[in-house]
Amino acid sequence: MTHLFHHRRKLWLLPIGLLGVALAITVAMLLWNALLPDLFHAPAINFWQAAGLMLLSRLLLGGFHCMGHHRHGHKNRFRERWEHLSPEEREETFKNWDKLHGVWHGKECCREPRPDKE
Repeated sequence: MTHLFHHRRKLWLLPIGLLGVALAITVAMLLWNALLPDLFHAPAINFWQAAGLMLLSRLLLGGFHCMGHHRHGHKNRFRERWEHLSPEEREETFKNWDKLHGVWHGKECCREPRPDKE
């Protein structure tokens, strides 16, 4: 009985997913038509052109992954590595992150130094 219930619950995922995709395409179309014709004299687009643009951008920029499952594994590996670091190694990592943060923002260092933990 519960096995049949789980199959029925999965059947609702397809229409909800399709509705979500259609909503995202519609939002992209509306944003394009509201902004780009006035800013860059680009032509207005219809729903299917917006769908094609979203597909093209996904192929060029993001690729297709399995619902974000690859990211969870990456977070878990990071957490495992972090837990095995000594306090000195963690402090060194914080210092390196601070240096990188300063480089990203064009500053030597943009945070206050961390107080020593005693």
